[in-house]
Amino acid sequence: MDKVADYFGCMVFDDRVMKASLPGDVYATLKKTIDEGAQLDLSVANAVANAMKNWAIARGATHFTHWFQPLTGITAEKHDSFISPSSDGGVIMEFSGKELIKGEPDASSFPSGGLRATFEARGYTAWDPTSYAFIKGKTLYIPTAFCSFGGEALDKKTPLLRSMEALNRQALRILRLFGNNDVKCVRTSVGPEQEYFLIDKEMYEQRKDLIYTGRTLFGAKPPKGQELEDHYFGAIKPRVAAYMQELNEELWKLGVLAKTEHNEVAPAQHELAPIYSTTNVAADHNQLTMEVMQKLALKHGLVCLLHEKPFAGVNGSGKHNNWSMGTDTGVNLLSPGETPHENAQFLLFLCAVVKAVDDYQDLLRLSVATAGNDHRLGANEAPPAVVSIFLGDELTAILDAIEKDTPYNGGEKKTMKLGVDVLPHFPRDMTDRNRTSPFAFTGNKFEFRMLGSSNSISCANIMLNSAVAESLKIYADRLEGADDFNAALHDLIKETVKQHKRILFNGNGYDDSWIKEATEKRGLLNYRTTPDCMPHLLDAKNVRMLTSHGVYTESELASRCEIMLENYCKTVIIEANTMIDMARKEILPAVEAYASSVASAAAAKKALDPDISCGYEKSLVSKLSLLTSQIAEKTDELSAAVLNLSDCEDTKQEAYAIRDTVLPKMSELRAVADEAETITADSFWPFPTYGKLLFGVK
Repeated sequence: MDKVADYFGCMVFDDRVMKASLPGDVYATLKKTIDEGAQLDLSVANAVANAMKNWAIARGATHFTHWFQPLTGITAEKHDSFISPSSDGGVIMEFSGKELIKGEPDASSFPSGGLRATFEARGYTAWDPTSYAFIKGKTLYIPTAFCSFGGEALDKKTPLLRSMEALNRQALRILRLFGNNDVKCVRTSVGPEQEYFLIDKEMYEQRKDLIYTGRTLFGAKPPKGQELEDHYFGAIKPRVAAYMQELNEELWKLGVLAKTEHNEVAPAQHELAPIYSTTNVAADHNQLTMEVMQKLALKHGLVCLLHEKPFAGVNGSGKHNNWSMGTDTGVNLLSPGETPHENAQFLLFLCAVVKAVDDYQDLLRLSVATAGNDHRLGANEAPPAVVSIFLGDELTAILDAIEKDTPYNGGEKKTMKLGVDVLPHFPRDMTDRNRTSPFAFTGNKFEFRMLGSSNSISCANIMLNSAVAESLKIYADRLEGADDFNAALHDLIKETVKQHKRILFNGNGYDDSWIKEATEKRGLLNYRTTPDCMPHLLDAKNVRMLTSHGVYTESELASRCEIMLENYCKTVIIEANTMIDMARKEILPAVEAYASSVASAAAAKKALDPDISCGYEKSLVSKLSLLTSQIAEKTDELSAAVLNLSDCEDTKQEAYAIRDTVLPKMSELRAVADEAETITADSFWPFPTYGKLLFGVK
């Protein structure tokens, strides 16, 4: 393979390619569209389409697709070839500006949540010129938005772009008040860390639960898990290293800035982290990363699991969303500088985030809500379902001094003393990294740690961008009318700290006492499950805020609430039915067969020696017999609970019934089946155990 710098982005129609292949005036117009959101006329689109087609064909592409993100949680694509018939009976390769700008896929089978009638099938894809086209296989992929015939957003990209523009509008108002007139736009950027598991493909194919649901529904704890913490940052196994190397190469070709790779805490768990990108590009790149990860794993005889909790009893997988705001002039608005207590602009933007997170805890929580993530949040590897902010000691002290109108005397940079003369001394960071905090400040950005590994990052960033835009709007409305800007600014920051300090917590988020303090003393929300939080999307304050900034319409919000609850219900029902199938067709026959084998062995011993007691065999057969009865009983109870869901009147009622009845029945069935696994011989157990799955990749 050539040097990385030589092939990085070689499959991307990026700025370098556009500048080299487009006429100067066309390139300038396109850049204005990308940078400033200016309208793109058809003549420019035609020139871009022709250059894009020629570039793609030269690299072996035969087809193009409008690549979009429907509300299924994954991406979608419909491939069309470049060929058109010619008069002499042959074909020519064509691609017009009209085809670039707009596509018309069948929208009838995508979730709409009532945005369209059943008989209305038409939908449109619209080119997003801010996210570069790329080639995968022999197809040119064009990132697009997706909307209905009536113009309602049927995807995750459209509201994300709207939220970015909403924040841009309000941030510019604030910057103008500080005399920053050279800034043309403010963009949010994200670096999403992606955790995942790698298991052996042959073992995966022997487990229906992994195939149908992406997680293990049964599985006793192995003798060794993550107790020794010897996997975290450990030496990467050769088979995994070969996979990671090819993964990097493929992502780099696609312009994805894959930066860091390492072993995570749980056996078979790993992480990939990219360099920061503009938020909508980061969202596209993360979807692309997940696709490539899963495809390449198969090539290496592996399966990449992106479920939030594929194995009970060991760490699940998250996707830490590192979020910041920056200007087109290169200023990070969340960078404190050397003296943050004197940096009023930084403090105002910081307070805007604090206010946003406190005011819209519910939106941030529901933005990461899925059936899978419900198993992860509140466990020992993930933050709790209670949203709070970690700022670190220095920023907390600064805000405390502002609230009390007292001088801030701290802030000196402290040097880390490592106790070994040969090692260099270096300044300590302003904050530690609080791994238990859902929303932690980490120097010049916030790390939102609640996202699950399979989540699209679009949902969380839509809510975060929108909530911060609302804070900035409130600030701008007040400061623009102030007679004394500095006095008004001081009062505003002071009021924000006083009103929203309840959301600030620098301690251990895993501690039960914190959950009690957060909910009982501070009044913070604790939505443990998806059915608990998702209906709050339609609370009046949330609808007002999101519609006032043009991020969603009321009908789009109603559709998303319905779709997410429906997805939750369908996911758990599939899991329950898979458990029933595995229990009846695999686990019960296996345990019965083993019990029969033990009984036969006891009978044979008795035949040889009538005086032998066979106490071990009798006890084991008795235990196995009891467990088979319990497994059968719990399977029937789970089956009845699933059937009773048909009596529910709507999706919300069904979600509550699943939370309160089906999930507990699933846990009960699992408990007795896992106990049976611990006393059933390996040769009889019908599918690979946790020990084999977690330690099977060498």
